[in-house]
Amino acid sequence: MTHPALPASLNALTLRAQLAAAIAKQGWDSPAARATALSHVRAALDRFRDQAVDCLSKSGGGALAAQALSDGMSVSLHALFDSMAAGDLDGSRGVSLCALGGFGAGELAPFSDVDLLLIKPDDGNAATDAFLERVLYALWDIKIDVGGGACRTIDETLEITRENASERTALLSLRYLAGDEAQATALASRFREEVIAGDKTGFVEAKLRERDARIEKAGRSRYTVEPNIKSGKGALRDLQLMRWLAQFLYGADAFERWVGSRLLSVDDVVKYVAADDLLWTIRFHLHALAGGKDERLTFDLQPEIAARMGFEDGEDESAVERFMRAYFRAAMDVGALTRLVCAKLEADAWKSKPRGLARFLPGEDPDETPDLGKFVLRDGRLDFANPTQIADDPVCLIRFFHVASSRRLDLHPEAVARIGRTLHHVDEKFREDPRAARAFFAVLLDSPAPMPVLRLMTEAGLLGRYIPEFGDIVARTQFNMYHHYTVDEHTLQALGILREIEDGLHPLDHPLTTRIMPLIKRRRALHLAVLLHDTGKGAGDQCIEGAIRARTACKRLGLDDTETELVAWLIQTHLLLSDTAQRRDLSDPQTVADFAAAVGTVERLRLLTVLTVVDIRAVGPGVWNGWKGQLIRDLYAATEQVLKSEGAGLERARETLADKARATRDKALPRLARINPAFAEWWAAELNDAYWVSFSEEDRFRHAAFARHVFETGRASAAAVRVDRRRAATEVMIWSPDRERVFADIAAALADMGADVVGATINTTVSGNVFDIFHIQDAAGQPYGREDTPKRDALVDYLRLVATGEFPVRRRRIMPMKHRDAAFRVEPFVSISNELAEHATVIEASGRDRPSLLADLADVIADENLSLTSAQIDGYGERATDVFYVTHLGHKLEDAAVTERLHAGLITVLSASETALDEKAAERGIARARASVLR
Repeated sequence: MTHPALPASLNALTLRAQLAAAIAKQGWDSPAARATALSHVRAALDRFRDQAVDCLSKSGGGALAAQALSDGMSVSLHALFDSMAAGDLDGSRGVSLCALGGFGAGELAPFSDVDLLLIKPDDGNAATDAFLERVLYALWDIKIDVGGGACRTIDETLEITRENASERTALLSLRYLAGDEAQATALASRFREEVIAGDKTGFVEAKLRERDARIEKAGRSRYTVEPNIKSGKGALRDLQLMRWLAQFLYGADAFERWVGSRLLSVDDVVKYVAADDLLWTIRFHLHALAGGKDERLTFDLQPEIAARMGFEDGEDESAVERFMRAYFRAAMDVGALTRLVCAKLEADAWKSKPRGLARFLPGEDPDETPDLGKFVLRDGRLDFANPTQIADDPVCLIRFFHVASSRRLDLHPEAVARIGRTLHHVDEKFREDPRAARAFFAVLLDSPAPMPVLRLMTEAGLLGRYIPEFGDIVARTQFNMYHHYTVDEHTLQALGILREIEDGLHPLDHPLTTRIMPLIKRRRALHLAVLLHDTGKGAGDQCIEGAIRARTACKRLGLDDTETELVAWLIQTHLLLSDTAQRRDLSDPQTVADFAAAVGTVERLRLLTVLTVVDIRAVGPGVWNGWKGQLIRDLYAATEQVLKSEGAGLERARETLADKARATRDKALPRLARINPAFAEWWAAELNDAYWVSFSEEDRFRHAAFARHVFETGRASAAAVRVDRRRAATEVMIWSPDRERVFADIAAALADMGADVVGATINTTVSGNVFDIFHIQDAAGQPYGREDTPKRDALVDYLRLVATGEFPVRRRRIMPMKHRDAAFRVEPFVSISNELAEHATVIEASGRDRPSLLADLADVIADENLSLTSAQIDGYGERATDVFYVTHLGHKLEDAAVTERLHAGLITVLSASETALDEKAAERGIARARASVLR
């Protein structure tokens, strides 16, 4: 047995000897000899793969492992080809085996494609074809699928590369492995002379367009929390493209020459090497855990890779979050280096110049001769006028970005690199300089599009250095399925959405914020609150810690005490509006009174509303929907009315809601009476005030039409559904006699039909019936059955039978068992309070979301003979938070024994999923990590 630590070349001697022995008597034509020979090749490849993995250390070693595996593959294929060619000299004549692509460049991951080319001689014959066929079958038998197109003459290969940019890229890394070396040399020479030399610029442009297409497919942001480490922005492909372009255009010593010419610094090269090593290390672990070619760093694999690479929990970050921060910092470094290389290509006319920042900004092109102050245009991009400019006046660092944004100019990458090398000038004196603050606020408040400018400041390292509180969240991740981006990217996205709302670009999605935005007086406070609202992440209570950090930052920026406290208040309460809107009964006077008291003024209400909307919108695609928008608008309207009136909060809230209920009844009654007077009188008295303040006029008349059908037909039960596009949900109306467990049964039936409940309004009528309204979505977050009428009809029939108790609901205890779900450990939480509502006890139950969770929780409540008066359903990725308003014998729950049993029962339901997932994860060997605080 060859020692596994020996170099690939020495291990190859053993393989060659084994192959020689296997075919010594009968040759490759013998099935038995062939099988034995190929088993030796497979064993050698396994040894080389193990050797490559042994190169990994906790901190890295991935680049060395990729090279080691490539070396092992190369010598194995060389030995195999030579052995087969020795037995068929005529068929192998003029055939050359070459490596292409990443393998040709000397890098290989455990399950990467092994790109090969078999060059055929121009005068090949039947013997040649037979030999190539035997080689291909041998490669397939050792699990290397090269495809039929891998056998070509030189002319055929060149013709293909002229038409296909990907083929041209692969051939640029052509490396001879075995056979006729002259053929490989001839192909490489003719390729450069006939394909590349005539249009290097066109070739570079094609490669960069190919990169754009790749990134568009993988996702344009490099800050998504489940990145593609091969094809994503700032990932391995970008590193490889950068190196290939440098070596192709400038030679193998391109990086050294660039350092000599000061395009790159030694630190830049160090960052390149470190990023390359980190990404290859991750890729090796990723392939090993996935058991195949998987390039996406998904949630379920992140904890295990973090553990393998030696990351440990810190005081304010878990091991997996520290690991992902290291990844995103590397991705930022790759982005900065890519910009530098592209600037070099532009300067040398290998690629055309982009329009820079102007492509992000609205309006016309910048003036031909803009006023640049103390800066200059170089190659169409903004640059510093001289090398000592920053040292002479460090404030020009921020002014540089202000000029770029106001003049819509892209930044010269050498200027960005210079900023990175001079960040030591950004000290406490700099941070407290009023001139720096003025320049910063000009960027924040006056830029036509602040998000891309602030992102460039972040990637250059300046924004985090100038505002250390923001610097603490740069590249920070939160290990949960709710957030789609790193914390800093989420913040910048929120600022971008804020500017869009200011510009009136979302009147349909955000009618309320569009209307109130021009009324806001403290615009600077709002923008600062958005910028700083998540700076408390990972440090205890994020709202309290964020407010503390905001006070420090605002004082340093020169704000007075009043404005500073307003920013701190906004950050400390930035979750209050969304929590109240989505988790509380908005028809309860206590809810509105408490919220109005916490807000205090209409100006603060406006500020908090806008902050809440942009915060939710910036979480990621699909998180904001019409349902959340309507809840926020309802709470805003009720609160604004209380704040604009005089009197005690709770008393005024009661009056406000009572007035609204009376007004809506009075308005509806004549219209209903014109159709059926008896029904109108009955319906107006059948429901309490809570119903009449919970819905719009359109909703109320639709509900009345449903109830009138029940009234006129005398039916005991009925159900109806409609797609509510305004709320992005399907509305379900159910009428039935009241009975024990009716809500739990309906919730179970909805879960059984694959519906996700996002809202529920429960009404018990004077006549002893229930009129419940549910809003449901499908698994994709879309209105349930929106394009499927038969599906909705089947739901109606099922619900009507279940509501009356005529048909036992199919209760399914469905546990999520996907690998991705198993990655998170979601801690259950239950609170039971008599302080949050005027006439009910409020139960908040939070834990892993799953089908039938709402029904199971409702069962526990029913077991204690509690009456359910309202329910609010909310979800954050893997976590659900369900809130129930209940009474016990007509009053708030005061019985300690019942409260204790209720708490224990709810915790048991919420913990069931975690127990099942712990067992499943143990079976699969999956590491689990606690999900981070969601918001």
